[in-house]
Amino acid sequence: MKNDLSEPFSYKLSVVVVNYNVEFFLEQCLNSVRKSLEKVSGEVFVVDNFSIDGSVEMVRQKFPEFTLIANQENLGFSKANNQAMRLAKGEYVLLLNPDTVVEEDTFLKIIEFMGEHPDAGGLGVKMVDGKGRFLPESKRGLPAPNVAFYKIFGFSRIFPKSKTFGQYHLGFLDENETHEVDILSGAFMLMRKDALDKVGLLDEAFFMYGEDIDLSYRIAKGGYKNYYFPETSIIHYKGESTKKSSVNYVLVFYKAMVIFAKKHFTQKNAKLLSILIYTAIYLRAAAVIAVRMIKKAFPPIIDATFIYGGLFALTNYWKISNISFPNYTFEIALPAYTLIWLLSMFHQGLYDKPLKFFNTFKGAIFGTLALLVMYALLPKDFQFSRLFVLLGASWVIAYIFISRIFMHLFFGKKFSLSKSKNKSFAIVGEEEEIIRVEKLLKQTLQNIDDIFKVTAANEKATGHIGTIDQLDQIVFINKIDEVIFCAKDCTANKIIHWMKTLKGDKLDFKIAQPETYFLIGSNSIDTAGDLYLMPVNKIEDPKNKRIKRLFDFISSLLFVLASPIIIWSYHNRLQWFNNIFRVLFGGKSMVGYHEELKENRQPLPKIKYGILTPNDIYKEHDEKLTEKRNLLYARDYSWKQDLKILKSCWGKLDKPLKLSKK
Repeated sequence: MKNDLSEPFSYKLSVVVVNYNVEFFLEQCLNSVRKSLEKVSGEVFVVDNFSIDGSVEMVRQKFPEFTLIANQENLGFSKANNQAMRLAKGEYVLLLNPDTVVEEDTFLKIIEFMGEHPDAGGLGVKMVDGKGRFLPESKRGLPAPNVAFYKIFGFSRIFPKSKTFGQYHLGFLDENETHEVDILSGAFMLMRKDALDKVGLLDEAFFMYGEDIDLSYRIAKGGYKNYYFPETSIIHYKGESTKKSSVNYVLVFYKAMVIFAKKHFTQKNAKLLSILIYTAIYLRAAAVIAVRMIKKAFPPIIDATFIYGGLFALTNYWKISNISFPNYTFEIALPAYTLIWLLSMFHQGLYDKPLKFFNTFKGAIFGTLALLVMYALLPKDFQFSRLFVLLGASWVIAYIFISRIFMHLFFGKKFSLSKSKNKSFAIVGEEEEIIRVEKLLKQTLQNIDDIFKVTAANEKATGHIGTIDQLDQIVFINKIDEVIFCAKDCTANKIIHWMKTLKGDKLDFKIAQPETYFLIGSNSIDTAGDLYLMPVNKIEDPKNKRIKRLFDFISSLLFVLASPIIIWSYHNRLQWFNNIFRVLFGGKSMVGYHEELKENRQPLPKIKYGILTPNDIYKEHDEKLTEKRNLLYARDYSWKQDLKILKSCWGKLDKPLKLSKK
């Protein structure tokens, strides 16, 4: 029911944030919301869709004044927002993504604008990504069939400023001027509560995506206007909650457009748009899958082709010298040799970046030794030349060396043989926070060239290279690679101002929240958000990942082979087989973290759920000790630790596995 003067609103603004497994981005968002609400009377709802990353505990501990709704299942974006909107008592309702940062005066400015424009039912603001670049979805047009066609088939990207092709993102409208628009972005969607009472809340037929288009359209049909308002800006770490290059994103996003078309367009137009969209779904999904497969398979296929080709040429050269080869040479021996050399070099980091020639050389030697051992075990009829194996190894080493030098010279950064260059950092804040962030950087990163201190005050302080107002000069003169803002000392207005001013592909930005051990930023519009965490990531090293998987495979295979004997040692035999085969086929790991921690958890690198945990070899199991053991396991990982845990706890391999949501 519409509110009238006899029923005044309790607040000017109700902020609704729906969260799903983005704890650190959520904390940063809520810190900025808390500051912006100092100038406006308001309430905040945080609706958590059954996160498992500690988000709920963090909100309860650090933001007790906010209303938390902790769902026991993922209800989707629309239902979760509606839960809070039904409870909202504000004159205006703001739907806000958790991966955003608002300015200190954002809420004041948008409410003043809405008060001056009684015809406004909805409002969106200027959004920039984590590198300070304008996000075109800040203003959008209605996805009519022709507009959707231009968007789906790429014309809007090719001609973004065209009034014909650029209607989806309204690229022909100045991003720095206020405009009436058709569609608001669900990342920041301010609405008049009276308008919502009239047109209804989000349509829950939309699980994710499309609900903002639908509600914006209904607001306009209800007699109100939607505005794009660039007088305040927010950071939106685009896509952190949903990875937009995934097949799932393509399916969900375009199917949402089909729901919208069937709901609002004529039957003829809806059918036409549905055909276009489903065509796009299959094309885009196929393209995404193909690109992923090509990226992963192309280098090994090329290497295998050249290695096999070299071995083939070597056998033909020997044939000229009247040296005969068995019939199976080309069909079995040469492919087997090629595969063994490639697997051995892969295990030593052939496809790691940057490539380490010494490790690859070791891989080729290990592969050669393995071939010579297998050669010696073969029947005499299958042995034809040890010298061929040695010459083949020489060709493999020479090929890898020459091919990687060639790719380094002609394909640049993607195949660089150089170590990642050291980076120069500028930390903007006051002395106490700068020291804390500097310590975090040095604990986390190895490739630090220099760290420059920049005061957040107006006057230069002792030991600081300059002030925040000189940041552009400091970045240029000192060739800074990354700027880190201390949120405790720098206003969001200043941070966003400098991100927009200094935006560019070569400069990165991070924000350090007070009393935290992480920095948030974005080094790519595709990756959306990056975290610098405490140094617990040894387990994430590519070499250690391969070693861990090899340990899992070998140990589980040995258990399978020994199962006729040892299976009788276990009470839950069916569960034991289930666990071992999951590890064998890569679904689980033999050893993983103990995950029953509730609060104050330091984030850990993601690994597969384990049957056993570092806790299993100890009798004491209190929460602090458990957290410490997890951290030590991640920080100091080695296969020997896995072996130690397995030797001590192999009798527990039949315990039920919990469902992992990671």
